[in-house]
Amino acid sequence: MLLATFKLCAGSSYRHMRNMKGLRQQAVMAIGQELNRRALGGPNPSTWISQVRRRSSLLGSRLEETLYSDQELAYLQQGEEAMQKALGILSNQEGWKKETQQDNGDKVMSKVVPDVGKVFQLEVVVDQPMERLYEELVERMEAMGEWNPNVKEIKVLQKIGKDTFITHEMAAEAAGNLVGPRDFVSVRCAKRRGSTCVLAGMATDFGNMPEQKGVIRAEHGPTCMVLHPLAGSPSKTKLTWLLSIDLKVKGMRGGSGGQVVVRKTGSSHPHHATERILFYSDRITGCKTGKGLE
Repeated sequence: MLLATFKLCAGSSYRHMRNMKGLRQQAVMAIGQELNRRALGGPNPSTWISQVRRRSSLLGSRLEETLYSDQELAYLQQGEEAMQKALGILSNQEGWKKETQQDNGDKVMSKVVPDVGKVFQLEVVVDQPMERLYEELVERMEAMGEWNPNVKEIKVLQKIGKDTFITHEMAAEAAGNLVGPRDFVSVRCAKRRGSTCVLAGMATDFGNMPEQKGVIRAEHGPTCMVLHPLAGSPSKTKLTWLLSIDLKVKGMRGGSGGQVVVRKTGSSHPHHATERILFYSDRITGCKTGKGLE
């Protein structure tokens, strides 16, 4: 009975139930009577307290689900699917071919994935803690255009829950203007799993951001970044980036021109992120000496 009464009390927070005269008083009296009965001869209090906590947690999650529209739930599902698909591609070690490798060990690899096309994988060690990278890539997402020369502007169109975003990204022209104005509308999902952060995304449709005149709507997906502290050096971050991009240019998807554009985009990004973080680190340090942000 207590669990049923608890549900009734939770329901009293709804507008149409608040108007039911005497509902709260009856619920409070019922809970009081039930507590007295349990105290006199019922099971151990910890048992039913645990039951209530479990039920309240379940009820809370169900109520939270009802806060989302069907479209928002679809975006949440799409973000999760993008993450699972991208991680699946990264976890399959077969078929990768080395595109470039730097003297410091940073490398770019590629392979062709059925139903996706050619994807690129970048592995690099960034000389900054994971939390700083996470801040730049997620919490300061809209500032990405300030430090990433491949991004002209990025805006969060909608945030759904704690870790899902709909974004509009205006790409900077690249490769000697070989590729004209392009933009992307994507669903992005950020998750933490232990000491690892995973940022994933893919192209989506958003009614309030239709295609713009003179700009070709390109597509990401699935893409992801995996961040985790470097083993033995927690002040450094191992970054693995999966990049899949369709620039919507005839003859370029999988061709040499498209590879040049994508490879250039993928290999430059983490280093620009590092420069940005170091810049802010110097500015923050300067604040302590009176030479900080103006």
